[in-house]
This record gives sequence, C-alpha cells and structure tokens, in this order.
Amino acid sequence: MTSTPSLDVSAARALIAADPDVLVVDVRTPGEYATCHIPGAVNLPLDQIDAHLNRIVADAGGQLLLVCQVGGRAAQARARLTGAGLEGSTILAGGMNAWNAAGGPTSGADDGGRPRWSLERQVRLVAGSLVSSSVLAGVWWPPAGYLAGFIGAGLTFAAITDTCAMGMALARLPYNRGPRFDAEATLLRLRGGRPDGRATS
Repeated sequence: MTSTPSLDVSAARALIAADPDVLVVDVRTPGEYATCHIPGAVNLPLDQIDAHLNRIVADAGGQLLLVCQVGGRAAQARARLTGAGLEGSTILAGGMNAWNAAGGPTSGADDGGRPRWSLERQVRLVAGSLVSSSVLAGVWWPPAGYLAGFIGAGLTFAAITDTCAMGMALARLPYNRGPRFDAEATLLRLRGGRPDGRATS
C-alpha cells in the first residue's frame, strides 16, 4: 500500500470524509491532544512509538493520517513506521496549526480539556529564557554568555536534523503528560476496534 507522504488540510478532510477506514493518529503529547485535536483522532505520542512499534505495525489497519502541531513530529513518526515496514501512512502538512488556520473542526478544551501550550511554544519559551538570562548574567560573569551560544548551536542542530532534544525532554514533564497513556486502547483503535472492545462497522 502506498500513499502521498503529506496532504494539505483540504485534501486531508476530503480523505477522512471519503474513507471511513482512515484513522487520524495524533502524535503530540497527551496534554496537547487534550487541548485541541481532530475529532475521532487517537493519541499515540511520539515518545511511545518505539516502545510499541512492533504492535503498531502488526495491528494497524487502514490508512493512517499522522498529525502533530506543525509537521515535524509526524514526519519522525512516519519515518519510524515506514522503517519498521508499515507503508501507507500520510502526514497532515502543517499539522494542527494549518488545520486550525483553515477552520477545521476540533475537539478538546471546549469539551472540558485543560488548555496547554504546544510543545513548540514551550521550546521557544525555555530557549528564549535561557538565552536572555545567560546574556544578562554575562554582564556580571562573562562565561555565562557561553550558554547562549550553546542554546543557539542546539537550535541550529535541531533545525538541520528536524529533531529537538529540548522538546523531547519537555514532553516528559507532568504538564505535558495529561491523562495516563493507555497503550491497549490505542492499539485497539489502530486495529479498527473501539475502546469498549467492539469492532467498528
């Protein structure tokens, strides 16, 4: 099975409407997912994929539409799944940022979820705070300025490799964990079942 690596919002919405077997898989943190997600999406955080990779590949039925905030984490998830032999997954180009900008329907905070900042926004806050505080501290202790250079080098590396160690570290904080990740319920959804144990029609 092959698929287009990425779809824009209009194409993704058309695909979801036309094919009931398409499963939207949100690879953001549980906290981000609880704040805002595409209706019907299942949450499979990126940091859980490796731990359950064999089961995901064995259980996935139908086409997967992978979603994150801007597209980077979804691309990483697709690479891991493809490398393990699961073909046919597709990425939502621009992620939830593009989906929201296009007025796509969402579930989440309006349904009682606690609003949380996206992981990308948290990275900008932490990196910016570290750089500004190290520059300020450098006025009194010049070696502190090296931290700003280290953060800048880390952000450059993150951009070149499309990975982010700071983001992955922040994803593990209680703030981003949200409800406990239920691997069995998620894998059941990937097989085309429902959390109550019954198959979908």
